[in-house]
Amino acid sequence: MTSPISLLSGALRCELRPDLGGCIAGLWWGEHQVLRSTPAAQLQDVRVSASYPLIPYSNRIGWRKLHWAGKEYALPQNFEPEPHTIHGVGWERAWLVEESSASRAVLSYCHAADASWPFAFDSSQSFALTGDALELQLSITNRADIAAPVGLGWHPYFAKSANTRIQFESQGRWEMDADKLPVQRLDNPGLDTDCSRLDVDHCFDGWNGRLQLSEGVLRMSVTSDLNCLVVFTTPGRDSIAIEPVSHVNNPLALAQQTGVTSEALGLRVLQPGETFTATMRIQLEPLV
Repeated sequence: MTSPISLLSGALRCELRPDLGGCIAGLWWGEHQVLRSTPAAQLQDVRVSASYPLIPYSNRIGWRKLHWAGKEYALPQNFEPEPHTIHGVGWERAWLVEESSASRAVLSYCHAADASWPFAFDSSQSFALTGDALELQLSITNRADIAAPVGLGWHPYFAKSANTRIQFESQGRWEMDADKLPVQRLDNPGLDTDCSRLDVDHCFDGWNGRLQLSEGVLRMSVTSDLNCLVVFTTPGRDSIAIEPVSHVNNPLALAQQTGVTSEALGLRVLQPGETFTATMRIQLEPLV
């Protein structure tokens, strides 16, 4: 096992597991959990980590079928019991440590085309604690010899209490069918509500890249240069997933179903050698 990495800045501590999907095991303000957190040395499953990278796409590819450039690719079921393939391959693979210091780390993952994703790519992610903030950057470079579809994002789970409140603005929300795939877009201004009774698992588009999350101890400002946001929680959960992403769920199939272009849904097409980079920042403000 690659040794866990611990980053420190004042009261802020972030622990990483490069070997476990390049994930964040935990983010703490003192002893207070900012994200749902497990000490890195104790974390066994990336699916219960604090956050993991979404690369080379976000959310689901319906029924594990990818149609691209006149070909159909059968992708694996990687999130049982769901019948789809989900969240890309980055969270399933070990990442290499390129840089590591007291407050900053850079990880990399080079993907050779395989059954899980048929297009080669290089990727990197950086983590930096600066004052009271965690700054993230995620990049992908197409190494295939043809143009390839890509998407980027993060899947952080913020700790949720009875006092947690979420606020952000958007333009629309994609409604899902029973198979958890988007089928219809409705105008939607976003959310401004307590989280204790919130039941949501949707992708919001037209997000302005700013979100506020507050509870009794901290106010958190989440910002990103991406313009889609997936939010997932239920009343019984002690966390809320707040996922800045580059595209709407299942964009290629959704484009065929709705007539909206995949580009309008946020999907990027990278030419060989082309790079796409995204950023995210979590700024903390103590309330007590």
